[in-house]
Amino acid sequence: MVEDDCASNTIPLPNVDSKTMTKVIEYWKRHSEEGDELKDFVKNYVKVLNYTELYDLILAANYLNDKELLDILCQETADRIKGKTPEEIRKAFNIKNDFTPEEEEQIRQENAWAYA
Repeated sequence: MVEDDCASNTIPLPNVDSKTMTKVIEYWKRHSEEGDELKDFVKNYVKVLNYTELYDLILAANYLNDKELLDILCQETADRIKGKTPEEIRKAFNIKNDFTPEEEEQIRQENAWAYA
């Protein structure tokens, strides 16, 4: 009977693994704090995340429709990639470059303002 009761209290989250959900819940629990304590928590919360955790949390926040957490995580991502080359960003996020060298050069020429 206990197992049946627990199963009825389960909320399936197919797009969020348990490790990521634990981090989301940690954020939600601390979110009730106000002022400097919350700012300090958020600053430390995102600082210790590796790129994989950051990516997983962004997907989870989006899936769970938590706009505030999503904004915080996206800002952290933007801060981390600021000033980095496309190659450095690809390496950090393990993104395969699907452009040929010729295509990449053409894109750089067409968007020279972005590389200045």
